[in-house]
Amino acid sequence: MSVSDPIADMLTRIRNAVKARFDSVVIPSSKLKIEIARIMQEEGYISGYEVIGSGSADSILKIYLKYKKDKSGVINGLKRVSKPSLRVYAQKEKLPRVMGGLGTVIVSTSQGVMTAKKAKKLGIGGEIICYLW
Repeated sequence: MSVSDPIADMLTRIRNAVKARFDSVVIPSSKLKIEIARIMQEEGYISGYEVIGSGSADSILKIYLKYKKDKSGVINGLKRVSKPSLRVYAQKEKLPRVMGGLGTVIVSTSQGVMTAKKAKKLGIGGEIICYLW
């Protein structure tokens, strides 16, 4: 079965796995999903990730989730912003902030996928993929 929005599917799988307190979640892999996982690891939302299988179409992405000492998830919320039916773009001056700067905005720019803070530093805008907090 094909998925019309694979990024939303990825975020939903992560959200459900955190609520169910799973150690890891398995997702069909793509370059964009790997970049999102890399940013999530850099920002401290997940403990790690790995791509299982070669670079072929059937490779999978395994994301290792991170929990606090009280066993609540480090990821409190995920929200998909730009969808296939409604793309959302922001200029460098109008890049959004989540939770007053405590959350993370993931942006797809002409120079790759990065956080909104990094994009603002570089002076570029782009498509807003999702919010994390």
